[in-house]
Amino acid sequence: MLSRILVPMDDSEHAGHALEYALVNHPNAEVTVLHVVGVPSMMMGDAVSLALEDDLNEAAAERSEPVFERAHEIADERDREIVTVVGTGHPARNILDRADDFDTIVLGAHGEDWSRATHRFLVGNIAEMVSKRAPIPVIIVR
Repeated sequence: MLSRILVPMDDSEHAGHALEYALVNHPNAEVTVLHVVGVPSMMMGDAVSLALEDDLNEAAAERSEPVFERAHEIADERDREIVTVVGTGHPARNILDRADDFDTIVLGAHGEDWSRATHRFLVGNIAEMVSKRAPIPVIIVR
C-alpha cells in the first residue's frame, strides 16, 4: 500500500490528470504536489529571470501559485488534502532528489505544451528521464 506519493505538476492538462489519478486511486496516501520553477530554456529566460529576483524563494513561491491553486481545486473536488512544495531548477533533478522520501511518483506524460520541443532539445523528456532513473516506482498518466 502506498502511503506517500509525489506528483510533479506544471500547468499542463496531463499534470492535472496525474494528480487526479493519485487522489482517486490512492485515497489513503499523502499526496505531495511539486512545482519546479526556473526551468532551463533555449535562452535561459525563466532561469535567469528567477535568479535576478531579490528574494529567490518568494519569487519561486509566487510563480507556483497558479499551479497550486489548480492543484487545490482538483483536490477539493475529491475532498482530499494535498501538500505543496516548490522546487527550483531542473525538473527531473528536483523530482529525483526527492524520490527517496516517497513510495511512488505519479506524473503526466507530457509537460507544458509550449516548451516540449525545447525540453527535449535541452534536457530530454522529463517523464522518460524520471522513469529511467528513479529509485522508486513511477506511474506515468496520459
